[in-house]
Amino acid sequence: MQSRILPIGALLALLLSGTALAQQNNNPPAAPAAACGGDLSTFLQGVKAEAVGKGVPADVVDRALAGASIDEKVLSRDRAQGVFRQTFLEFSKRTVSQSRLDIGRKKLQELSHVFQRAEQEFGVPAPIIAAFWAMETDFGAVQGDFNTRNALVTLAHDCRRPELFRPQLIAAIEMVQHGDLDPATTTGAWAGEIGQVQMLPEDIIAFGVDGDGDGHVNVKQSAADAILTAAKFIQHLGFTKGQPWIQEVSLPENLPWEKTGLQPGMTAGDWFALGVTPRDGDTRFGNLASSLVLPQGRKGPAFITYPNFNIYLEWNQSFIYTTSAAYFATRLGGTAPYEKGLPEQGLDDGGMKALQTRLAELGHDVGKIDGILGSGTRAAIQKEQLRLGMPADGWATPALLGAL
Repeated sequence: MQSRILPIGALLALLLSGTALAQQNNNPPAAPAAACGGDLSTFLQGVKAEAVGKGVPADVVDRALAGASIDEKVLSRDRAQGVFRQTFLEFSKRTVSQSRLDIGRKKLQELSHVFQRAEQEFGVPAPIIAAFWAMETDFGAVQGDFNTRNALVTLAHDCRRPELFRPQLIAAIEMVQHGDLDPATTTGAWAGEIGQVQMLPEDIIAFGVDGDGDGHVNVKQSAADAILTAAKFIQHLGFTKGQPWIQEVSLPENLPWEKTGLQPGMTAGDWFALGVTPRDGDTRFGNLASSLVLPQGRKGPAFITYPNFNIYLEWNQSFIYTTSAAYFATRLGGTAPYEKGLPEQGLDDGGMKALQTRLAELGHDVGKIDGILGSGTRAAIQKEQLRLGMPADGWATPALLGAL
């Protein structure tokens, strides 16, 4: 998915502290990073100085940046992300389709030796990797057609998030040095993500695994490289072997709804004691910290999430994407389809923006008024629902908007 926002990239403070340390050791300081924006050739000269300062030969940098240009389509995509205006039922129905499940199960069989190695070495079960593989690129079929080098040049040059993308551009140049990226022909997502599981260059360098033994980490063409690299990355994000990540549950009529959502304080056993019932009957992990998440309110699908769910939030910060990906992995592992329930009517884009505007007027921090039911908006909704005596399940409804 091209909307992924990962916790990557060096901070300016870190760069400055590194320069100070070099000066203390009587070593020449690294070349200062060029400012974003301005003349492209001047910007690229600054990028070259930084890459050379990190040990990349100058001729490799010249080859990596030769013909680099700004891609206006990348900027358009960066300004207009909107896929997660869909509800959980809409998004999960599209992404966790029967055809994807069928292909996924076939891939699990065909590449069982690779998935077994991934679990043995990194502790990550096959369904989790396969679900990300499906969600990101349809098992490698749709990897994006943006020139990766140009996408990263564009986003690093743009002044909206240069601290995120400049390190990725330097890492892409390092991949050119390793022979794992062709600046002229390598393509991927608009945000610079590459390969069958859509990873950014810094992460490929840090966690890349040569799964097929050819001496390169080729996450575009090699399924083995992509699967094992993803497994190593997921392990790094904090996945704990042998523990669940998400579990569908049935709900009683009454619960402390204000305690639902992605917030700490309850174990799974606490929820079970209140009448929350796992649909698969498995209560072995009642001692684990958990959250009760209701993507479309208390009358829609309901899930308990466990600490391993955090790796999904690290992979992609969209609640709808992460919940869908986690659910997808359980389906590949053999669970039944979720119960849709009968969710209350939600708000359209205009209604959501009106609700966010009203919540902001009441003093809540909902972030950007964008029509997306994100974590800040959900938290604000729960507070207002509680104040108004409504079930505080975090779901945005016309009734709530009318009450406000």
